[in-house]
Amino acid sequence: MALVPYEEGAGWGARQLHSPSATYRFASRTIRLQQDWRRLGVAAVVWDAAVVLCAYLEIGGIDLRDRSVIELGAGTGLLGIVATLLGKGFFVCLFKAIYNCSARVTITDRAAALEFLESNVQANLPSELRPRAVVKELTWGKDLGNFPPGAFDFILGADIVYLEETFAELLQTLEHLCSEHSVILLSCRIRYERDHKFLKMLRGRFSVYEVHYDSSKDVHIYKAQRSSRKDDF
Repeated sequence: MALVPYEEGAGWGARQLHSPSATYRFASRTIRLQQDWRRLGVAAVVWDAAVVLCAYLEIGGIDLRDRSVIELGAGTGLLGIVATLLGKGFFVCLFKAIYNCSARVTITDRAAALEFLESNVQANLPSELRPRAVVKELTWGKDLGNFPPGAFDFILGADIVYLEETFAELLQTLEHLCSEHSVILLSCRIRYERDHKFLKMLRGRFSVYEVHYDSSKDVHIYKAQRSSRKDDF
């Protein structure tokens, strides 16, 4: 799951996390997400890192059409929903066959969060895009046989770097999902020294660059690729 720290408090942030719903505007659509802190905790609320990465995908002009995308630790599903909406393509006819040029998005989390995640995804996608988004179980390092190696163009994660005991499994999962041409985008707030440890581990296997920093939310976006070249978005 998208695991991040949280301390009880009485401020606006606590009220927002405990709210039963959250509303956003991306890809010219209003997205209304259910939240369920009491039942699922941190996996069922929207965190700033997801919002910042959604904005980056939209404003940065990253073309997701006809691309294979996977989100790790999806939680409420905001990022995967936005990726599906932004990846909306068109239909073309090739030799009398209809070809859909929209993105193919796989939205993943642990089993306990899937029913909640699926309900948010289905509620916020138009009917023609629902077949393009698949909710699927993925426990890092354990369910990799259910995912073709190197099959994804984009691997997305928001606030999934937190628990140090999951770092090796997360890195293993990223390596499995990536090809030489895949792009990893990780959005996170650097809270602890162990977060830097994961970035060091990531740099040991990938070329890693910081491509965006939102100072208002203190959220960094890192791009990682197997290749040593630095592609510009």
